[in-house]
Amino acid sequence: MSSREKVYEYMNKCGVLYLATINNNKPKLRPLGFRMMVDGQIYFLTGTFKQVYNQMIRNNNIEFLGHNGSEFIRYYGKVIFDEDEDKSLLKKAFEKMPMLEKTYGADSDLKPAIFHISKATAEIRNAAGIIESYDFLD
Repeated sequence: MSSREKVYEYMNKCGVLYLATINNNKPKLRPLGFRMMVDGQIYFLTGTFKQVYNQMIRNNNIEFLGHNGSEFIRYYGKVIFDEDEDKSLLKKAFEKMPMLEKTYGADSDLKPAIFHISKATAEIRNAAGIIESYDFLD
């Protein structure tokens, strides 16, 4: 199992992750339930109509936090929005979470934004500090 697969599996143990962005120099935090792993990369999805999308456009430094018992994960880096011209990632997202198709499918005017984290760091931590750390330079 690769390091990124370990991080993805840990995220899945956490359930919902919380995404932190900046809005007008103030932190904003919200739950984000969707993620998928495709070809060794962890992808996330949000809508282009949401404030979080505009916040990530203005400042692409973000952090995810997930909680698992007495441990938690921090996953942070720079947002890269994926073009997905052939819609292959979006199709995989619909397969993973069919309810997304109701929101972002062919009959919807709402546009999805699929993204991943570049130059990411993942830290699995507890109250005493870092248990495991991974750096992804891509």
